[in-house]
Amino acid sequence: MQVSDTMESGKPIVCVVDDDPAVRKSVSRLLKAEDVDVRTFARANEFLSADLPDGESCLLLDLCLPDIDGLKVQELLAARGKRVSTIFISGHGDVPSSVQAMKQGAVDFLAKPFGRKELLDAIDRAIAKDRDARRSEKEIASLRERFDQLTPREREVLALVVAGMLNKQAASRLAIAEKTIKVHRAQVMSKMEAKSLADLVRMASRLGIAETAAESSWTASAREGSSRTVSP
Repeated sequence: MQVSDTMESGKPIVCVVDDDPAVRKSVSRLLKAEDVDVRTFARANEFLSADLPDGESCLLLDLCLPDIDGLKVQELLAARGKRVSTIFISGHGDVPSSVQAMKQGAVDFLAKPFGRKELLDAIDRAIAKDRDARRSEKEIASLRERFDQLTPREREVLALVVAGMLNKQAASRLAIAEKTIKVHRAQVMSKMEAKSLADLVRMASRLGIAETAAESSWTASAREGSSRTVSP
C-alpha cells in the first residue's frame, strides 16, 4: 500500500463511519498497521459534528447507518461545501445505491465482506484523489490572490485579452489609447506571473474568467453588429 507515502509530513487520515464495532476495530487495526491515522465513528452525526481533517484524507462510509444513511451524509457534506473523498461500504448495497453514490462523487463502493487488498487499493485511490484536489485548490487560491492584486482596469484588460482581442480592439472597446492597453497588459502579465499569453489564458480559465470574457466579447460584438445599418 502506498498511502503511507502520500503526505510530506504526518500521516494520511482515514475516517471510518460504521455502526458495527467489529468493522471499526478490524479496519482500524489494518490501517494502523499500514501507518495510517484512523478516526472511527459509530454514528453519522458524530462524524458530521467533528472537524474534517486538514491533511490528506478520505472517508470510509457505511451505506446503512442507524441515524442518517450514507447517501444522505454525502448530500449534507456537499450542501455544506465540504469536499470529502468517499468510499462507501455496505453489506446490503444494491445497484441503484452504488450508482447514486458514484454519481455524487464517491471514489468506490465496496460490498461487505471486502478483502484486505480491495480495501487498501480503494483507499489508495481515494487518498490520491484527495491529494490532487488539495493541490488544485492551493493553486487556484494562489491564482486568486494574484488576480485580486489587479486594478479594476487591469481586470477589464485581462478579460479582453484572454477573449482573444488584439490591443487595438481592446483599446477601442474601452475607449482608451492603444499604448495604455499595452501598459495595462504588461502589468497584468507581471502581477499574474504569466510567462506567455497562453500561460495567462490557462490561468484565466482556471479562475473561470476565460469563459465569461469570451461570452461577453461575443455578446458585445453581436450587439454592435446588430446596430449597424446597411446602406441601400
